[in-house]
Amino acid sequence: MGSGEAANLEQQCDQAMELKNQGRYDDALVEFQAVIARSPDHARAHLGLGLVYCFIGLFDESLEELKRAVECDPSWVDAHLSLAKTYAMLGMYDEATVEFNQVLTLSPGHAEAKKQLAYFEKG
Repeated sequence: MGSGEAANLEQQCDQAMELKNQGRYDDALVEFQAVIARSPDHARAHLGLGLVYCFIGLFDESLEELKRAVECDPSWVDAHLSLAKTYAMLGMYDEATVEFNQVLTLSPGHAEAKKQLAYFEKG
């Protein structure tokens, strides 16, 4: 993929993120899926798609996309954090703990991960 096409993908992903942020989930889904069709390992598009799926109640699909984002970019703290928060929201505390600990491995001072883990320990 040339640099021009990569830039176009990033622009399309930015647009999809903006649609997600505006609550235009159907439109965001189309854009994220188009990015992934052109670049199957696009971590940001998988993350965005996973978040949209979560927002519309497709939790299995959400977890699959968030896990895919982590696979595509294992050092991306935000991907691990989004996966951890989704696990926590779904009551999957063991899985959430693993991911929050991974966030701390990648970013030792990460305040949100520390706070979440402390909450789990109190529970």
